[in-house]
Amino acid sequence: MTMDYATHYDVGDRKRDGGINEDSVAVSVFEQGHREGIRGDDRDGPDGDETGDGPPESGSDPDNRSAAVFALADGAGGHDAGDAASYIATTAVCEHLAGTAVSAARSDPAGFDVAVDDPLPAPPRAGDLESAVAEAVVAAHREVLEYAADAGEQAHATVVAGVCVGGRCHYGWVGDSRAYVVNAARDEILPLTTDHAVVQRLREAGEIDDVEALVHPRGNEITRAVGGSGRADPETATVDVETATVPLYREDVLLVTSDGLLDAQTEAAKLYEWYVDAGRDDEMAAVVRDRAVTDGEIRDRVLSAPSLADAAERLVELANDRGGKDNCSTILLHDGTLPPTPDDPPARAAGAEPAVEERETRVQ
Repeated sequence: MTMDYATHYDVGDRKRDGGINEDSVAVSVFEQGHREGIRGDDRDGPDGDETGDGPPESGSDPDNRSAAVFALADGAGGHDAGDAASYIATTAVCEHLAGTAVSAARSDPAGFDVAVDDPLPAPPRAGDLESAVAEAVVAAHREVLEYAADAGEQAHATVVAGVCVGGRCHYGWVGDSRAYVVNAARDEILPLTTDHAVVQRLREAGEIDDVEALVHPRGNEITRAVGGSGRADPETATVDVETATVPLYREDVLLVTSDGLLDAQTEAAKLYEWYVDAGRDDEMAAVVRDRAVTDGEIRDRVLSAPSLADAAERLVELANDRGGKDNCSTILLHDGTLPPTPDDPPARAAGAEPAVEERETRVQ
């Protein structure tokens, strides 16, 4: 299989006795092989010798390709049916997007050097696939609202979802669950999302610094979610889904996680108070970073793991080692047949300006 993935989820140490896991994850992979079959890192070299000691020379392998749909949702704590909301959200999103992913892959038979007489749809543009992701999340939002109305309960969840096809990830999110790219060639982790959360607003306004954001007392407050109380009309209700597209490379691992990985520290309020009382000095900042979960630690655990499954398990262990304050879920995906990371890759972090070649011409 060229598209490798792993998932892991845990209720969290603090909730292990009597708590429930309100997170939900879903992944659907479409794998297509032709002629010589699946050829990944262990394929034969140009002289017939097996080259299993490194990645392929080129990412344009005509004999196999993959498309994946993923969704992760975190039921909002404190509401009646967060677990139901997250389950509905992930299943509904993947149901809506699975056909989109297959159609996108099928629209390019030339990738297998095959002439097809029957007309196929043109390959979708990045904007089309982002719109499809947003529409899937809105559809999930309406299904959660319908459930809430029928059950007479509140049902909220955060969502990160996307389609990986053709060497790009087209994704969208609502709430404070996150997506990252971890790149081994550049030893870096790049956040692909920005939280729809109170702490993010405070940081953007310059009212708190990055250290405070790690342990802020309002770290559990989100400003956007799918679902609700059921009072909105499930047939017409909508939610603002933020979307983006980034290229993926052979050395990338796409990581999607609930906030239970980042907000694991059970002593966050105390650490925040100590940091502020110390005048936000460097020494106390180092203490906070050492006890909280940072992006750098996430990067290190992914890159040092021998497999995606091991990386997923290590991330959950990291959250529990720091307190296990909340449920923690992860999805990791990797495609070893993609082109290698260029020496000067385009900016991919959330909020970065897209490269010129990535911009689409639009009529205003």
